Amino acid sequence: MAINFSEVSFAYYVPRKKRNVRFVLRNVNLNIKETGEMIALVGHTGSGKSTLVQLMNALLMPTTGEVRIMNEPVTKRRKLKPIRKKIGLVFQFPEYQIFETTVLKDISFGPANFGIENPEEKARQTAELMGIPDLLDRSPFTLSGGQLRKVAISGILASDPDILILDEPTVGLDPNGKRELLEILAKLRSERDKTIIIITHDMEVVSRYFDRVIVLKEGEIVFDGKKTDLLKKDDLYEKYSLDYPETIKILRAIKERFGVDIDVNQHSVEDAYREIRKAFARS
Repeated sequence: MAINFSEVSFAYYVPRKKRNVRFVLRNVNLNIKETGEMIALVGHTGSGKSTLVQLMNALLMPTTGEVRIMNEPVTKRRKLKPIRKKIGLVFQFPEYQIFETTVLKDISFGPANFGIENPEEKARQTAELMGIPDLLDRSPFTLSGGQLRKVAISGILASDPDILILDEPTVGLDPNGKRELLEILAKLRSERDKTIIIITHDMEVVSRYFDRVIVLKEGEIVFDGKKTDLLKKDDLYEKYSLDYPETIKILRAIKERFGVDIDVNQHSVEDAYREIRKAFARS
């Protein structure tokens, strides 16, 4: 496994006497493949999602337990630069990781830092993939929020990580921008066999684009499995503090009101429409 957590707990502060430690994460066991996964990390605010992905990228070290990345334990003595080349993390606020005078220089920084040949050429290729080649000569600080987010993602992606982690990448994007970004991520998975992990509160995004869902609640993983299994549950809000995507909400309401035999677990408007037609044709 590319990333393995074994009984990992984390606290930002541990008193000398180690009493009454407030753990942000508790007893996390987790395995993530190096290639080919689309994983959504969900949970209410304060559940520990951002802390978890910073442990994946070795920005944080576990308080107890063990994190292994590429089969090697993460410790303060281990060289962390190779980890961060293989596991790229895009922060929720793109301005936190952008600092160069032009977009081209900013995207080139990662490849240059990791010793990749022709970093500017790599930056141009990545900008083309992300649909922003026309921004390369501009200052990042003159861009819109959506453009800035694409630059931040490009800056990580240009170093060609095996696993790409994004913290709330669709926040602030209009529907077209959101769809475009998610289709790029899906393409990276299908064509380049990368594992993609995102933190999101948007269950529509989870429903349409992701296969595996990890749910955090009060610092613990309470679900890790297929999205279809999660969205079938009747206690999604009560147990997991999550809501259903709109498509599934509508289908559940139709099933309850009309008493028809309908598979509510549909993840697009087109599939929902076909299921409704099929259900009422039978009834």
